[in-house]
Amino acid sequence: MFYRARKRFGQNFLQDARVVRHILEVLDARPGEALLEIGPGRGAITRGLLRAAGGLIAVELDRDLARELPRRLEGLGRLQVIQTDALRLNLADLPDPGPFRVVGNLPYNVSTPLLFHLLEQADRIRDMHFMLQREVVERLAAGPGGKTYGRLSVMVQARCRVEPLFQVGPGAFRPRPKVESAFVRLLPRHRPVYEPAAADCFEVLVLRAFSQRRKTLRKSLRALVPDGALEAVGIDPRARPETLAVEDFARLAAAVECAPL
Repeated sequence: MFYRARKRFGQNFLQDARVVRHILEVLDARPGEALLEIGPGRGAITRGLLRAAGGLIAVELDRDLARELPRRLEGLGRLQVIQTDALRLNLADLPDPGPFRVVGNLPYNVSTPLLFHLLEQADRIRDMHFMLQREVVERLAAGPGGKTYGRLSVMVQARCRVEPLFQVGPGAFRPRPKVESAFVRLLPRHRPVYEPAAADCFEVLVLRAFSQRRKTLRKSLRALVPDGALEAVGIDPRARPETLAVEDFARLAAAVECAPL
């Protein structure tokens, strides 16, 4: 049971020792750091983190893996496994106050909602290191003007600095995924790009703009932005959302009032 990947959990277990070593090198975990691993699976990364830092908290949805992991890694360090869905995880409820260094080989089918869930708790996070689908990492790091630049790019870059680190082929996992993967570092900003009071409006504007990305901003934001507001903050109303930098959305959110989502 312990070695069988379950498709419903989106499990692709990391098995390449060279990739694991590379991950541990870039993490450079130290004793005393608050480490949180999401989806430890069979413990490929967990083993090295325990040896380096002496302890960590692991969140695992699969009940069988959560039960087996402490026995598999017994004696390597202080391992606390919490069997729960990471999408419901509240960092404030964990026994360590943080700030956490979060790491994980994330199931690709829940990676985006999980990133948004963690961003809501970014004040308790020091950094994040994730294995994701390569296309998702490209979207996270994309700049204005390209097809990969969108809502995910803007929302994440408003809260974090994104550093793609290296790519990983399908052969590093079992079972082999049908996509390429990439390892990425996310460093939460001390303050988001937008003003705290404009957080909700920022989210609404970005969502509305990219849900109609083929339209000009004048048309897609008509219900939210008064006439002349775009021009007042130096944004061409004929522009399309993918041409705006994160800071442009922040300026607009500070200048208008939006109804909540």
